[in-house]
Amino acid sequence: MVNTNNKLRIAVLMGGLSSERAISLSTGRMILDSLDRSKYEVEAIDAAMIPGGRRHPEPGSGRNIEAVAEAERAIQQKYGGLKSMERLMSNGCECIDAAFIALHGRFGEDGTIQGMLELLGIPYTGSGVLASALAMDKIACKRVLKSAGVSVPDSIDLLTRAECQNPEIIAQAESLGYPLMVKPSRQGSTIGMSKVTSAGDLIAAVEEALKYDSQVLIERFVPGTEITVGVLGNRRPEPLPIIEIVPAKGFYDYEAKYNPGATEEIIPARISKAAEDKAIEAAIRSHKAIGCRGMSRVDLIVKTDDEVVVLEVNTIPGMTPTSLLPTAAKAAGIDFPELLDRLIKYALEDE
Repeated sequence: MVNTNNKLRIAVLMGGLSSERAISLSTGRMILDSLDRSKYEVEAIDAAMIPGGRRHPEPGSGRNIEAVAEAERAIQQKYGGLKSMERLMSNGCECIDAAFIALHGRFGEDGTIQGMLELLGIPYTGSGVLASALAMDKIACKRVLKSAGVSVPDSIDLLTRAECQNPEIIAQAESLGYPLMVKPSRQGSTIGMSKVTSAGDLIAAVEEALKYDSQVLIERFVPGTEITVGVLGNRRPEPLPIIEIVPAKGFYDYEAKYNPGATEEIIPARISKAAEDKAIEAAIRSHKAIGCRGMSRVDLIVKTDDEVVVLEVNTIPGMTPTSLLPTAAKAAGIDFPELLDRLIKYALEDE
């Protein structure tokens, strides 16, 4: 791709090897469709297509096979298919001006692809290597947030498979009190996550989490109103309008996130001004503590006393027009193509 018309050359990185491949392809496809062709020359690259690569897809990467196949067909028909990572690795910044990362989960959201792009000298959207790795690792992220004065749920960290199978440590987790949330530490989209209410369910939930990671986080469930705060910017990050999340069932799991009608999203959130101020302060503090760049989405719980607890920091939120971050941006008067413009601008800014 030779730049002959002063348009920015953008490679949209999507797909990948993680259990969130289907989500990533959906995100990438919407970004391809929405980038302004008067400003950009665009191509689609599958991060799973690595010349000579020996990496095998992780557990769960085969979920939603039909959705993956449909997205791949659509990209083939409209954009000539997904190109190999060799495109970047052989030509680097000679062939593109910036990479738009539409990857989710491991090998895309965890600092891996960011490190490769740093080596190639290619600017990219979203957070850098360290912030991406921290946010992907729930155990490490919680420690950083706690040290920055951010309130997080009480928890027990299981750092090895042996600890996950140690009855004494499991008993310590039970001492937090039910209900409990059991999560793979390094996984996204609530994949492998369970809410448990009894000892009989706890071991099974830990075993489920172990399918996706060797480290498991067990948190005390925090009742209250679930909200999310989008944040945009580099040096001076700004919050977007707060969205309230009301899942039809127990908690905001994979099905609630991606099945139409499974969740009600209310904007602005039905919370007090005091809770709103605390949520924004916690989101900005979390964004800065992790070292996020360009964007983040911080998930929180507002308790009945209006105190807020941070659940998670997302460095690459879903980026379809109906995803939470674009929905919040739209409420702030920023349509989807303009949001993409901003994220590319942030990627090209000197830090």
